[in-house]
Amino acid sequence: MKVFVPLAGLLLAVLSNAQVLVDFQVAEPPPVPDGGQKCTMMILERTFGNSYGDPEIVEYTPPTDCGAVGSWAAVTLNFTVTSNGTQYDRLGIFTFQNTEIWRTSTPEPTEDGIIWTYTKDVTRYIPLFEKPGTFILELDNIVTSTLTGQYATTLYATFYASSGEYPAAGQSNMIVPISTMQNNTGNEASVPPAFSLNITLPQNTVEIYAELYASGNGDEEFWYYNAADEYIGYLPPDTTYGGGPFREVRLLVDGQVAGVAFPYAVIFTGGINPAVWRPITSYGAIDLPTYFLDLTPFAPVFADGLPHNVTLDVASAETNHTLNQNWYVSGLLQVITDPSGKQTTGNITTYDVQPYAITKTTASIGGTDVNITVNAQRSLKIESTIVSGSGTTNNVVFQQSMDFTNTQYYLDNANTQNVAQISSGSVTSTHNGVSVLTDNFNYPLYINMSILVNNDTETSYYTTFDHSYDRQLVPAPFILGSDINERQQTAGFLTILSTGVTANGTNGTSDNTFSYIDTKGNTYNRDVNAAYNVITYDEQSGSLVTTALPTFYLPSKAQSIPGVRLPGGQRCV
Repeated sequence: MKVFVPLAGLLLAVLSNAQVLVDFQVAEPPPVPDGGQKCTMMILERTFGNSYGDPEIVEYTPPTDCGAVGSWAAVTLNFTVTSNGTQYDRLGIFTFQNTEIWRTSTPEPTEDGIIWTYTKDVTRYIPLFEKPGTFILELDNIVTSTLTGQYATTLYATFYASSGEYPAAGQSNMIVPISTMQNNTGNEASVPPAFSLNITLPQNTVEIYAELYASGNGDEEFWYYNAADEYIGYLPPDTTYGGGPFREVRLLVDGQVAGVAFPYAVIFTGGINPAVWRPITSYGAIDLPTYFLDLTPFAPVFADGLPHNVTLDVASAETNHTLNQNWYVSGLLQVITDPSGKQTTGNITTYDVQPYAITKTTASIGGTDVNITVNAQRSLKIESTIVSGSGTTNNVVFQQSMDFTNTQYYLDNANTQNVAQISSGSVTSTHNGVSVLTDNFNYPLYINMSILVNNDTETSYYTTFDHSYDRQLVPAPFILGSDINERQQTAGFLTILSTGVTANGTNGTSDNTFSYIDTKGNTYNRDVNAAYNVITYDEQSGSLVTTALPTFYLPSKAQSIPGVRLPGGQRCV
């Protein structure tokens, strides 16, 4: 196989024009072997113009000259995109073998052009990459006389051969999708209503680990700003949507809750104030987080070899737990089987799970101010005894304990709209007393949005964001664990004229502090700040530091921004 050096020439050519903006999400470089054999292959190349309902679909064949197929030490995907003009951010979903393996979004382009490149570790999906199959990139885009931006994309995969120094990565025996199973588009499901499908697993299944993808869209994009139905009538019309701010992603097996996730609030680059997401996107905008559960307690259920109903939904704190349209959800099961091939037996011994979280909504209303608080708590415990066909007994204890609080401050007839939200919790699972899954998370989010001018010719407002992602995660015994602490503080003014062009004075600043350490001892730290589209400080350290991409300082100037998306569909002029 020919070994490509992806992007080098493209990147230097594009960056030779100092007006091109280099966008990026702060994240760790993938912890891959340093040295040894590797091979890179192009998966796809496509410019997404009018691509709504027209995904890129390609057939994949695994490489055969990078060691034995499936024995790789690591696999990464590199996605590079250029664009110029005026365009909304767009959601991108990578589906492989009917399984979602990466959810991303596009930064909004400038007239002079942008470029971004992101390398994602997909080692945990080696059971998919070791077989031929269909690869789909769904990136719905619309080009008009005013929305001119197209997204020119390339996707490469790099396979790192295993060796004595870098052994083959741990992996499950099979990956089973929780998806729509379509072959002509992305495989995510839109909820509500709940999405269900029947899944049959091998009778010798002994361990099951679930991974969930979930993100709010449409009237649910700013779910943390949605007001409780009980009090939304006290706000000026069209201030925000109802449905409240609490969201819980649930996975059910045969109608029983098997685990839940409190989602991280990803803010896309067109959200609320696009000026503060250039050139540094919000955390998770280019690589959305996923959520992990241990479904091993249900292994005896699946071991009968019959189809079992698996359901994904999203619930709120409202009556009947309803929400708006829509969330995109999907998932997968990493399955471990017993080498004996004999049927697994056992049973669930403890099932202490409520269908929904315990919630409480209160408010204080006075004059032109409305403050609404929603609290939620969730705890569950599932224990199971599992006996493999080889005769090994596994006592499994899966537990979740999570808390959520969101206070919305609508002040001065909602000319000031603030959110203070904290979502935190602990997810643990032990097998015979040994920890196999850990997810300790804390997601504080503080937003201030103050409207300064709002008339027929101009909308002007000031925003601040203080957003953190603190997560200690071990998804499964065979998947690398990590401890990530990320904080992003931004501030900016945005002025939009009735012509749709931002006025002079629109600006944003972004201060980012990021640290990473994994269970193999790899480290990465980065402090990077930006102001007026210019990187003003950038310091990296740790064992994963690689040669930095060139970054050119750009002058701040007015940019054409499509209609800014605000909570509740509020309009800008």
